[in-house]
Amino acid sequence: MLPEAFNGTEVHANNPLENDHGRLKARLRPMRGLKRDRTARVIVAGHAFVQNLRRGHYDLGTDVRPTSLLAAVFAELALVI
Repeated sequence: MLPEAFNGTEVHANNPLENDHGRLKARLRPMRGLKRDRTARVIVAGHAFVQNLRRGHYDLGTDVRPTSLLAAVFAELALVI
């Protein structure tokens, strides 16, 4: 019996920039692209904000596990707003 082959799920897992671009493309695909400039600004700013949160550029959610970071940060931001 042969061992099962490993099938990687992310095509660009070894390249962070391509991986990030893949997430953005996956988000835009159901929207069928961006119709207006304002929509593009909002989506790109939100995407950049979430990526910066994940990379630890902000002093938010420093005491939580990385798996629940986004939920904790948005809960923290909701209290401030």
